Amino acid sequence: MKQYKAIFLDWDDTIGDFHHAEHCALRDIYSVYHLERLYANFDDFYNCYHPYNIHLWELYGRSEIKKEELAFLRFYHPVESLTDGESLAKRMAEDFLKYTTRHFRLLDDVEDVVRYLAGKYPLTIVSNGFVEVQYTKIRFSGLSNCFRHIVLSEEVGAQKPNPLIYEKALQLNGLKKEDVLMIGDSYNSDIQGAINAGIDQLWLTKDLTDPRPSTYRVAEIGQLKDVL
Repeated sequence: MKQYKAIFLDWDDTIGDFHHAEHCALRDIYSVYHLERLYANFDDFYNCYHPYNIHLWELYGRSEIKKEELAFLRFYHPVESLTDGESLAKRMAEDFLKYTTRHFRLLDDVEDVVRYLAGKYPLTIVSNGFVEVQYTKIRFSGLSNCFRHIVLSEEVGAQKPNPLIYEKALQLNGLKKEDVLMIGDSYNSDIQGAINAGIDQLWLTKDLTDPRPSTYRVAEIGQLKDVL
């Protein structure tokens, strides 16, 4: 592997265990808002919410919808049949952000790896996550002092895979694109975004045979210590 001058890192499901926090928060939503009146069990609710949420994030990543639309629509979709569905969705959207923060935890082995990387490289978080929760989660992680910069799409005005967010991170670090490696779990945002910006990428993926191109790939974040 070539020598890099800095590392860019995604946050959700690269460092923070967003899958866990999201699942727990949605279970809270299902219980608190008595969604058993619409869905016989949590899985039915989740299967309605989850694919539409992914679709909305794709639209958000292409700047086709605003953050507020995403936050509202993903919860309005499962309850739109209710007469009070609009007001309900607004309250659910607000509570969801609080619940995901409450259920925050780091992924396994992440703390050790991040501290190892921080001892060798300047680290910058590059995330599409919402401002009101990302800074809180980073603070809760106990790893804030490991990151030289935090670059959030909402503050930049461009979401991954738009190369503008990476260009902002490069400017903050005073570096060129060939100096940096981007590490992330999402191909469509992290890896494709880095490709769009001309930055090398390390993809965290369980499927090492996936034919989509990446500069490097590993199955577990703990393996980063062996390659960086």
